[in-house]
Amino acid sequence: MSDRRPLVEAALGRVDAWDSAGGGSINSAALVRAQGDRYFVKWNDHDAPGQFAAEAKGLVALAESGTSLVVPRPLHWNDDGPGRSLLILEYIPPGSPGEDFQEALGRGLAEMHRTTVAEFGFELDGYCGATPQPNAWRASWVDFYREHRLGHQLSLAASNGLPSQTLRLGDRVLDRLDTLIDDDAPPALIHGDLWFGNLHVTQDGHPALVDPAAYFGHREAELGMMRLFGGFDSAVWRAYEHAWPLADGWRERLDLYSVYHVLNHFNLFGGGYGGQARTLLERYA
Repeated sequence: MSDRRPLVEAALGRVDAWDSAGGGSINSAALVRAQGDRYFVKWNDHDAPGQFAAEAKGLVALAESGTSLVVPRPLHWNDDGPGRSLLILEYIPPGSPGEDFQEALGRGLAEMHRTTVAEFGFELDGYCGATPQPNAWRASWVDFYREHRLGHQLSLAASNGLPSQTLRLGDRVLDRLDTLIDDDAPPALIHGDLWFGNLHVTQDGHPALVDPAAYFGHREAELGMMRLFGGFDSAVWRAYEHAWPLADGWRERLDLYSVYHVLNHFNLFGGGYGGQARTLLERYA
């Protein structure tokens, strides 16, 4: 992994401490002290044009939504290609969840989702993990989800060896989306990749959101990802529903949105995610 210290020092001044923070399957990360302050730095050597610009814009949008959730401020980013890309963030020291952590998360998500615009999409194309995520504006959520989410992942999966039977199921689901999706909801600002690993706890016990793949979508799409890998207490759902009730049948639609992320995991990692995608698609085909 290329050394990013020169780039960090160019942005922040002399680095006094650099401690590896591990990272996930996509990025490396470090906690950095410079000029008496601490920062969180992430980087990778992938050829992912615009990756950190999109993440930074997403963080700004989440923070400016008026949500009570904590969102780290992006301070500097560079998308100049492999060996030079990085993102410098405000460092939020970790803590333990407070007594009302789950309820605060549900309320905060409902607050964030109330931020709306005229169409579905985002100002920049982005990434979900290392997978490009197109965000061109569409007036219809069904059209957006068909073209830029489910259809996009199915097209990538076809190139990555997803069995033809599963692809045919996917095509049938694409054809049926008009009958499967509640298309009356306004565009909602969503995190876009909200699994438990992208939920942070602040030093004073409040929920914070990190690593977004943000865009204006359907709020049920957020909840579908949250249910996929679990880790969210039932109190989150109750608090969300109390703050902003969902349309009838929302629980039955969540897996229609989960399958987008299962296909993304197939495209990133292969393995058993293809079988999981088939099971979900069969339900709606």
